[in-house]
Amino acid sequence: MATSSSSRVPAKPAGTSSILSMLKAYSIPFILFCASLFYQLVVIPRAFPRSHYDALGIKAQSSIEEVNQAYEKLSSKWNLGVEVPSTIDFIKARYAFELLTNQIWKRDYDLFGIDEQFHVIEKAKEQYVRRSISAISFPLLETISFDPEDHAFDVINSENFQSKLETDKALLIQIFSPGSVRCAQFSNKWKRIVTLLDGVADTGVIDLADVQLATYLAEKGPGGLPFFRHGVPVFVAFPPGCRDLRCMSRYEGELSIDSVTDWVATTILSLPRIRYYSKESMAQDFLMKSKPHKVKVIFFSQTGERATPFIRQAAKNYSAYATFAFVLWQEGESSLWWNMLGVESAPAIVFLKETGVKPVVHHGYVNSSLFVDIMERNKNQVLPQLRSVTSMELGCNARGFSRAGKDTRVWYCVVLAGRYSQELNEMRETVRRVQETLSNDGELTAVDQDPSSAPALLALKQKRLTFTWLDGEAQKSYCFFYINSENSYETCGPRRDITDVAQLFIVRYERNVTEDVEKQPTSRYSELYNVEADPASQLVAKYNGSNKIEEIVQWISEIIKDGDSKNLPSFRTRTPELVPEDADSSWSSWSQGTVGPNGGFKHRIKSFLNRIHDYSGDPRVGPFLLLASLISFGSVWLRRSQVAQSSESDHSSERSNEPEHLSQQTRESDHTQPSARDTTTRKRRNRPRNDLVPPSMTDVEPKDACQAEFSDSDTG
Repeated sequence: MATSSSSRVPAKPAGTSSILSMLKAYSIPFILFCASLFYQLVVIPRAFPRSHYDALGIKAQSSIEEVNQAYEKLSSKWNLGVEVPSTIDFIKARYAFELLTNQIWKRDYDLFGIDEQFHVIEKAKEQYVRRSISAISFPLLETISFDPEDHAFDVINSENFQSKLETDKALLIQIFSPGSVRCAQFSNKWKRIVTLLDGVADTGVIDLADVQLATYLAEKGPGGLPFFRHGVPVFVAFPPGCRDLRCMSRYEGELSIDSVTDWVATTILSLPRIRYYSKESMAQDFLMKSKPHKVKVIFFSQTGERATPFIRQAAKNYSAYATFAFVLWQEGESSLWWNMLGVESAPAIVFLKETGVKPVVHHGYVNSSLFVDIMERNKNQVLPQLRSVTSMELGCNARGFSRAGKDTRVWYCVVLAGRYSQELNEMRETVRRVQETLSNDGELTAVDQDPSSAPALLALKQKRLTFTWLDGEAQKSYCFFYINSENSYETCGPRRDITDVAQLFIVRYERNVTEDVEKQPTSRYSELYNVEADPASQLVAKYNGSNKIEEIVQWISEIIKDGDSKNLPSFRTRTPELVPEDADSSWSSWSQGTVGPNGGFKHRIKSFLNRIHDYSGDPRVGPFLLLASLISFGSVWLRRSQVAQSSESDHSSERSNEPEHLSQQTRESDHTQPSARDTTTRKRRNRPRNDLVPPSMTDVEPKDACQAEFSDSDTG
């Protein structure tokens, strides 16, 4: 089908196509060359501005005497009228003179590039613009005297630095300069940080005068020069067990008490954050979602600050015993908290142990040691739960020992087993009253006057008697092991019907002396199943009486009296292991967002950007870009030359094989007709694949072929 001449696309001239091809080929070398020029002419001058030595016309690192001489020389010229400096030049020269004649400031500037009062120049420019030099007031810089020994800081130097890393605690270090105004202003905040980190992490300060140690901890530029990105004070931290710079972290946040302590607690120590709750969300989001066997610890704060590091450390250490929450104290809600929890004012700490038990309230501020003591006294419920983390501590474990000590031969555990239900709660209250009755702290009751209750009173006083309760559903195997009766399924295992029976039993433990263990006969169960027996033999007695306190006390006393005076039969089988509790959901939510010292996507991105910024001022980048541009240019030129030579050799060989009368015609059609070589190649590519198979004798019949007749043929 013919195409009209108006619809034809005009072909590009050969020269234009050649220029575009050349520009495309040399685009990368050209870009690299422009980048090297931009870097050398723009980036480098900005990365290396004029120093204060240049303002005085002397070389860098000049001595204080040379600085004085240079400034006196300039002053004499200005006073004699030989030169009339501009206000800006005079301010720069005066600033340089005051900075470089102070020994501490000069050291910090020469070694680490610290110049924290540089804003004074810009401020003076605005203040004295269009005014004479005589109107400028001196001095421009504020001097300060700061001695860390006056503030009782723990000073770290090159001699004791390594020993500070040998402890099992994290180490937070402040690098400071005694001539720094910012360090002096931060000194009181540092005292508070040290107090908050007491018991959680060690702290110390390093003076920039210890050049060797300060250089070791400083950041390093591309050329290896030490520097402090944000001046001083600088904070670095070593996590527990860290011994070198590879695991050290640098603080890059704001200089506030809350920010620094939160960084240490979260990033360095991986401690949890404790949430704040309002009066509306307290019941729904905290009290109802917390595990029923854990003590609820509520802090009332006046300021709304984050939990201190030692409180967060305690929250982590006591996570198996308690859950923690914060509440911001508001005067409008004071009556609510007083009626509900008995809190008069903030700060205060409330311990909610069990339903029906009066909250324990502690008013006032606490330090690390005091708070740990309070937690130890209140970490368990009044009637603690028998769990995998408490069995040894309560002395209710055949593999452990009594609370009275390892030398105690016989001890007892009163255990209440059952599923979570109203029946269990009522029986727990009864057992709590039994425990309170026996430990009445000197108040005589009818039980105390009854001689039959004396064994129970004495055993509880000697710490040979423990009261606890067991979740029969979660600890199914353990529950069935001790309760083997017709109504065991009403107490142990998952709920099958609406019937829930809470059962009370007592376990008598008798410690086997080490040398007599091999003489003790093993049980039939141990022989059959090859189970190693527990170190303490056991005897179980179940209570079948009423819920009266006097009867329960009398039953316990009889068991203890017989157990202490008679050789009672016992069994030595392997007690089932208590099932470990699931992690608390609130603890999991606390842990979210905490990262290790070198983890976190945000931290990596920031470190990467800082690295790029540091290398942007490296003088070696410009020559490197220029060298890359030249190498790229040479490789492109060499490749294009080889292609051109190869093309010319192909054309010349084809023309030598053509007749002379066709050579001119062939040259004229080189640009419009395909070459013979291209045609041959195209035909060769389009040839069917079966042409590669050699023909057989019967494939082709010769033109002069005829049929030969044989003598023994059947024809004719």
